Amino acid sequence: MRLILDAHLDLSLNAIEWNRDLRRSVEKIRETEAELPARLAGHAAGTVAFPDMRRGNIGICIATQLGGCMKPRSFVASWESPAQAWAMTQGQLAWYREMEREGHLKQIRSSEDLDRHLALVGDGDASELPIGFVLSLEGADSIVTLDHLERAWESGLRAIGPAHYGVGRYAMGHDVSGELPPCGIDLIRKMDELGFILDLTHLNEPCFWKALEVFGGTVWASHHMCRSIVEDPRQLSDAQIRAVAERGGVIGAALDVWMVVPGYVRGKSHPREFGITLENIADHMDHVCQVVGNARHCGIGSDLDGGFGTEQSPMDLDTIADLQRLDGILTVRGYSDEDLDGIFHGNFLRVLRAGLPA
Repeated sequence: MRLILDAHLDLSLNAIEWNRDLRRSVEKIRETEAELPARLAGHAAGTVAFPDMRRGNIGICIATQLGGCMKPRSFVASWESPAQAWAMTQGQLAWYREMEREGHLKQIRSSEDLDRHLALVGDGDASELPIGFVLSLEGADSIVTLDHLERAWESGLRAIGPAHYGVGRYAMGHDVSGELPPCGIDLIRKMDELGFILDLTHLNEPCFWKALEVFGGTVWASHHMCRSIVEDPRQLSDAQIRAVAERGGVIGAALDVWMVVPGYVRGKSHPREFGITLENIADHMDHVCQVVGNARHCGIGSDLDGGFGTEQSPMDLDTIADLQRLDGILTVRGYSDEDLDGIFHGNFLRVLRAGLPA
């Protein structure tokens, strides 16, 4: 099996807000939730847990903190004040610390940490190791002040996506109009000064282009699909795909199927109605490679269990371990071993080495 770097997993959201013990298998978590009243999308249908990540050789991930106060208020990870949002992210950080203490996870803060972890992986088998993780913040609302940004850096936060949904404090989400506000420009400049990686995911187009203009450091788009295949502002246009690649960034393919085929209605449609499989995910990955002209800017950012479960995932995926199926799918499409190693882990590793402090 190929080593996988998944560039977007909301692990702490699932642990703290959804009350999932990720030390248990996906099967056991589903059994536990099936005994409880359904309250959220993805109930008893999760796909991510540590045993299943190891079974699928997901040896490294970009793991999020998530606590916004965007308007209109989201159904999850949304609070009434920056102070509350900050407190939630600190609770999530405490969970990551405990999982690290127990040996399930290992935080990667620097390029030296990354190389040390990869040395342990050796021939590519990470199934018996703690899962390496780089800490990212999805939506910057919880950064109460720029002093809090420095505190977050000291705690090991290494990447930030300034926007999520709706009107954020520092940036506009993809689903609303508006420019990058002055405080957002200040935040991004401070991120650049400190050495953060900028995640362009969820930014609306004006904020996307302004952020690229303001920020001089390392960028990526952790979990995105292609607007040429599914017309929606959540997707990246071909011009945006080229812009990310020109900055040396990587675009992670997401497995949230409302972004995968035209006509899918979130909360109403089902993958079976459209016959959505991992082949459809590969369509978007291939499109990125064709637009750029090579396979060096495509990766995996699954976003699995990011507010949905199997009811909104490809129908041939039961758990995150099934990401390995993409190997055969892309091989049939003509991708070489070198290409596939890049897509599965090497491309994001290249960007991490450039973006992490020494």
